[in-house]
Amino acid sequence: PLTGGAAVYGQAVKAGMEIAVEEINAMDGLKVELNFLDDEHDPEKSVNQYNKLKDWGMQVLGGTVTTDPCKAVAAECVADRIFLLTPSASDPSIPTLGDNIFQICFTDTNQGTASANLIIEKELGTNIGVIYDTSSAYSAGIYETFKVVAEDQNMNIVCVETFTDANKSDLTTQVTKCQEAGADLVFLPFYATEAAQVLTYANKIGYAPIFFGCDGMDGILTIDGFDPALAEGLMMMTPFNADDPASASFVEQYKAMMGGEIPNQFAADGYDVIYAIYNACLATGVNGETAAADACAKLTAYFASCSFDGLTGTGMTWDAAGMISKVPAAIVIKDGKYVSLD
Repeated sequence: PLTGGAAVYGQAVKAGMEIAVEEINAMDGLKVELNFLDDEHDPEKSVNQYNKLKDWGMQVLGGTVTTDPCKAVAAECVADRIFLLTPSASDPSIPTLGDNIFQICFTDTNQGTASANLIIEKELGTNIGVIYDTSSAYSAGIYETFKVVAEDQNMNIVCVETFTDANKSDLTTQVTKCQEAGADLVFLPFYATEAAQVLTYANKIGYAPIFFGCDGMDGILTIDGFDPALAEGLMMMTPFNADDPASASFVEQYKAMMGGEIPNQFAADGYDVIYAIYNACLATGVNGETAAADACAKLTAYFASCSFDGLTGTGMTWDAAGMISKVPAAIVIKDGKYVSLD
């Protein structure tokens, strides 16, 4: 999605991928050609763009960026035998759609479970409020796994408020109800655009609980019109920390490309997708002459038994079903920077 409500994520993934392609193509040997089309976070449009890529000569798909388009496109990849590695479509059902469908992001299941466990282990809140998007597979999926752990560990959830894509432009009622219920921590498993609205309104009414989000929250510091100072103390699960020295080269290249903007985990996931595919091609002998179906067979077998180190994790592995093993990390925003919660 390069336009529309999810464009911030697609633009980040695209830039991350472009940096990886530029690095690879500066080296001797195998070259990469990237064709990145806008699906507007719409499943039907995503399938249309997929068909354009197939006509263009696509051998491997490094997408899609968001979950619902990925589910639609995965069915096409299974039928056409094109290998798919998504950077950020995190619904745990995606790898089950076909043997050639893989994720590089950690899943909604991992995030919901890890978030609940962390809140409990570190005693971050006594009275827990939740706001989530019932119309989003991403948001609802995280909440459902969060709920399982919360109930099992007797977490005191005092308020659960919902919204949908149709009414997400005004979340004041949901925030107010969390305040009235006395929630001292509010779990927000949804995207940065809506989270910015929540934080802005909470500040307006003098409500200052701990706000805790997931990887969709990454990028909140660069949301147009949002005061990043309001994100001070925000906690989230994310596999990428732009302040980590190991990420310095990538961060500098990204900032140069994107007018000084700091990369989020979507950008890093995009970068990792390109390198994971590139490494797999080198290992299996896939090149520009390899038919898509043959590349699919080789990459599917390789990813089910490989290990990969990237910006978003080390020792990443996949099982035969395409599910990634990758540990989420928690950060807190302090002085406008990501700091490890550990």
